[in-house]
Amino acid sequence: MEYRSVRARQDRWLSAALRIVAREDPSWGYRLAGGYLRLRGWQLNDKRVFRLWRLNGLSLPPYRPRRKIRSGDKLEGPARHRNDVWAWDFVHDRYGDAEPLRCLTVKDEATGYCLAIKTGRHLQHQHVKAALREMITRFGMPKAIRSDNGSELLAGSLQEQMKSYGIQLANIEPGKPWQNGSNESFNGTFRKECLNAEIFASLTEARVIIEKWRHRYNERRSHSSQNYITPEMAYFRVREKRKA
Repeated sequence: MEYRSVRARQDRWLSAALRIVAREDPSWGYRLAGGYLRLRGWQLNDKRVFRLWRLNGLSLPPYRPRRKIRSGDKLEGPARHRNDVWAWDFVHDRYGDAEPLRCLTVKDEATGYCLAIKTGRHLQHQHVKAALREMITRFGMPKAIRSDNGSELLAGSLQEQMKSYGIQLANIEPGKPWQNGSNESFNGTFRKECLNAEIFASLTEARVIIEKWRHRYNERRSHSSQNYITPEMAYFRVREKRKA
């Protein structure tokens, strides 16, 4: 009886914690919620988290993946270390009175860390060049950058800049966004959790909210591919190991 009483009390505490996580991050499922709580000291297993997640009515509608066209193409092996490969791409939205909003998202492929989300009404190649210089100053030099074939990302002056830095430009084939799958996946999460969840009254507000979301993504969201640690932990842990 005493064991059952302790277990029931622990389940009530865990249920309360799961409801808080679900309220703060409504797009998360039980695995992300459990990973987040483990990082904060909870001793949990997935079966228990799943049971209480369903018991508290927190389950999301089943995900229906979009059909993908398979072409037989195969990319080079995945990035293994921090700064091996960055991936960047543009995401579009609106703010205010239907004003255009462009976001340049940049992600480290090996660790999932979002290096930057640059926003503006119009982002041209000169803005991309400035963003690249800023990121290199903060994070060091990548070996390669994976990119689609957008004109801003193929501009001659940008390619010359990358060549001068010794950065390889790994362009994907036209019409095959899955070849930049890491960034495509990130952009889908960014749109679902931030762009679709917010209404931006101004460009300044959009920048503040998006940057706040970027920090939450890096510091709070655990990733199964990283054994349920956060992108920030994965990215900077690698750096500390290399320094050691």
